[in-house]
Amino acid sequence: MAQHPTPSSPASRSAGRARAALYTTPARDAETAAGSMLDGTVLGEGVVVDARAASFAVRLLSGLIDALALLTVASVLVGAGSAVGIETLGSEDAATVLLLVAVVLVMVVVPVGLETLTRGYSLGKYAMGIRIVRDDGGPIRFRQALVRGLLGVLELWMTAGGLAVVVTFFNSRGRRLGDIMAGTYAVRTRSGGVRLTPLIMPPHLAGWARSADIRPLPDGYALAARQYLARAAGLDPTSRARLGQELAALLEPYVAPGPPLGTPPDLFLAALLAERRDRDFALALRSMQRAETRAATVRRLPWGLRDDA
Repeated sequence: MAQHPTPSSPASRSAGRARAALYTTPARDAETAAGSMLDGTVLGEGVVVDARAASFAVRLLSGLIDALALLTVASVLVGAGSAVGIETLGSEDAATVLLLVAVVLVMVVVPVGLETLTRGYSLGKYAMGIRIVRDDGGPIRFRQALVRGLLGVLELWMTAGGLAVVVTFFNSRGRRLGDIMAGTYAVRTRSGGVRLTPLIMPPHLAGWARSADIRPLPDGYALAARQYLARAAGLDPTSRARLGQELAALLEPYVAPGPPLGTPPDLFLAALLAERRDRDFALALRSMQRAETRAATVRRLPWGLRDDA
């Protein structure tokens, strides 16, 4: 019988190193990369997997909710600022300065700070189940939020949202001017349950998978790969290729020898999960058979007596 390398053997380690060049990913915390997929929507540093752009209507409703909330805050700040400025400072000029500070706070500081701290959310976006992400699916940072906030003064406040509505309506991904300049767009974070398609073993990888030594896969990694395969058909091609490469790089060290050279990440993941499923099923069957055998042995009476019960 052929001997296959164990996970700790030199052959296994060399196989993992040889395949590292096939599936590569930027240096990052692997636990974060898989663990963040447990909610079914993101991978890596918050990278969105189910990256379907939010519709124009959803973005419009989200914007209206945000506008109402900010106008409410602005009215409170303006009223309080005017009273405090006139009574305390005794000058209308001082009150005007406080009003300008309140306007800047509401139009720029609050939206930018909120999107930065929540990585793409606001009150309206959270209510409508959408989130702002980068074009590559990653979470936005302060720079993207600042660009969106500054341009939002023009297209949302100075034009009463008219410019944003026109640009968003004619953009294929529903992006306003601030999104285009910042390299962001809105994605849906809530959707119906994803129907998982059956795992099918790629025929040309069946022989490799049966003979490969597969170490136990971390639950987070396996779940991330399963959810990725379920959503792969609906992903943007660029995001799909990058996320597939990233997941394959995470799971490849658990297999020896690695897949044949030139194997696409999607097929590698499908073969790995299908073989893991088959092995787990076979192990469960053997365990059940052993349990039944032990139970029959316990029930058997000694000295060959018959149990007529």
